[in-house]
Amino acid sequence: MKKKKTKFFSDFKDFISKGNIIDLAVAVVIGGAFNKIVTSLVNDIIMPVISLIAGKVNVSDLNVEMVEATADSPAVTLNYGVFIQNVIDFLIVALTIFIILRAFVKLQNIRQLLVKNDKDKEAEEAGEEKTQENE
Repeated sequence: MKKKKTKFFSDFKDFISKGNIIDLAVAVVIGGAFNKIVTSLVNDIIMPVISLIAGKVNVSDLNVEMVEATADSPAVTLNYGVFIQNVIDFLIVALTIFIILRAFVKLQNIRQLLVKNDKDKEAEEAGEEKTQENE
């Protein structure tokens, strides 16, 4: 049993000491902060504009009353306004990630092209040197 514990902790130590776990932790922290920014953008900037356009209605308060309130229980409502806000949140996050990934892929393609051009140039120079040696 002691050997299994030692192996477990050894494996855990190896896992933690890899660079990927640090990258993942940083991504989680940045993702959480980004989520707060997007939520604030939607709640504090986009939704008030939509509310103004929609006739000064607070979109997050939009709902359909399914069952009326009674003295014993509150009304049962379908809160579709909150859902609309969450969909807008998602769309902004998805669009941002798409833009970042698209830029990243373009940069990777440019890098690969530059590496290929360097290799082609080196091969061309090596070919010229061989031709000069044969003459």
